[in-house]
Amino acid sequence: MSFLEVNNLNVEFNTADGIVRAVNNVNFSLEEGKILAIVGESGSGKSQTVFAMMGLLDQNGRATGSVKFEDQEILNLSISELNLIRSEKIAMIFQDPMTSLNPYMKISEQMAEVLIHHKGLSKTDAINQSISMLDAVQIPEAKNLIRMYPHEFSGGMRQRVMIAMSLLCNPKLLIADEPTTALDVTVQAQIMHLLSDIQKEFGTSIILITHDLGVVAGNSDDTLVMYGGQVMEIAETELIYARPTHPYTQGLISAVPRLDDNAEKLKTIQGNPPDAMLDPVGCPFSPRCKFSKDICSNQTPELLEAGENKHFRACHVAFEELL
Repeated sequence: MSFLEVNNLNVEFNTADGIVRAVNNVNFSLEEGKILAIVGESGSGKSQTVFAMMGLLDQNGRATGSVKFEDQEILNLSISELNLIRSEKIAMIFQDPMTSLNPYMKISEQMAEVLIHHKGLSKTDAINQSISMLDAVQIPEAKNLIRMYPHEFSGGMRQRVMIAMSLLCNPKLLIADEPTTALDVTVQAQIMHLLSDIQKEFGTSIILITHDLGVVAGNSDDTLVMYGGQVMEIAETELIYARPTHPYTQGLISAVPRLDDNAEKLKTIQGNPPDAMLDPVGCPFSPRCKFSKDICSNQTPELLEAGENKHFRACHVAFEELL
């Protein structure tokens, strides 16, 4: 049994204009102590997949399927049941630390609140433990900085605070939703190295959500590629880079700038993402795929094994035709 098992996950939203199908029959698993990267462009369903797992969908959203964490079904649990799991077993780092942190409360108060609520610690013990965790995420002079407000920190430091808060209860699974957004390249690398160090030191399993394949290179064990709310390809990260077997994955990788490429223009994927309000018929990438056939528009491809080492792809086009 996998540490985390997601089967036939669907997420829909009722809107004034109709039903928006954000996630369609998503399947994947995560082994304990591993890092899984979920990549894809904006609107591909990455965040809504994990929001459904965490019970954080908007009120007009609903999720069906199965999400088993340590053999326990956690999808659509009540708030009280989820609160026993969130923070203590599964924690999440949200995309924008400035909006995730309360601007009116000092960092010390926000961090201590987590330990007081979930662990029953006294305020003094909670603050001391919070300082230790800030030290662990490499915030200098944590003993003094913990008394500051969020706006007094840089973007990279705020992200480190969010990581420290998520680790306070020693969760077994950490979900990082676009943790490097709005950070410069140097700080991005620092945050990614920090997450990798945390995984090694604490043995924490991590789901990393990003739209940038360049971010996950060397920082994840497996990579899942999503498009139009569906899984296009999933494999070990090294295999994804060395032998991408789906046209969308190939397009994403070719769009990453390279130091050894002297091209004057950046490569792009032509066309627009699919309309999530339309019934998912066929492969969602077929309108933008240069290898598209008639079957691609009419029949949804199954996620089938594409080779050894648990490499799967959802594509009607034979891999040899993509070369």
